[in-house]
Amino acid sequence: MKKHIVVLTGAGMSAESGIKTFRDADGLWEGHDVMEVASPQGFANNPELVLDFYNQRRRQLLTVEPNLAHYDLAGLEKDYQVTIVTQNIDDLHERAGSTNIVHLHGELFKVRSTYDETDIQEWKTDLFLGDLCKNGYQLRPHIVWFGEDVPMMLKAINICETADILIIIGTSLQVYPAASLMHYVPQNTPAYFIDPKPNITSSKNLTVVAEMATIGIKKVLEQLKHM
Repeated sequence: MKKHIVVLTGAGMSAESGIKTFRDADGLWEGHDVMEVASPQGFANNPELVLDFYNQRRRQLLTVEPNLAHYDLAGLEKDYQVTIVTQNIDDLHERAGSTNIVHLHGELFKVRSTYDETDIQEWKTDLFLGDLCKNGYQLRPHIVWFGEDVPMMLKAINICETADILIIIGTSLQVYPAASLMHYVPQNTPAYFIDPKPNITSSKNLTVVAEMATIGIKKVLEQLKHM
């Protein structure tokens, strides 16, 4: 039976594809306070601003490609059972060929009804006020905003509980609840943390690789060969 590798990915995974990390050093996201563009209150206060913000993100995503780290993770499926749990809202894991992905924070190329959150549809063009679901209610980005529940969290926890190997790439592990996931893997599970500026150090079962995603994953793959 193939070993199960669980991969937790964050913004640093897609940075080398040209997608900016979530917040700049000044705490702004593309010049906006995140609560203006990534909260239910922000959407209620200025829905046009929020829709335009995500329209710009969606257009940008159409112009970028997966990087080598995305492709290396997809290649792991030849020898392992691989599940990717991502905080990213892009589709670069899918485009690189990974087949088992859980999006904790939603997906940029999907929208959903403000009336029925299970009414979700694919959407790759701009979304405007007046774009309605089948029940006549406004559509919104299918994104988990600040202050909203993370519906895929329980599934992600269950996945982590079955990990034989854990790989963490490009996430500071400071945004909860996603940051708690590494604590659900079985005790003594080998874990690798890839980040150019890691905020933790190597320990008994944890190997810290202070590199960008594309270089770091190569180093981890080399170590996996000797396990």
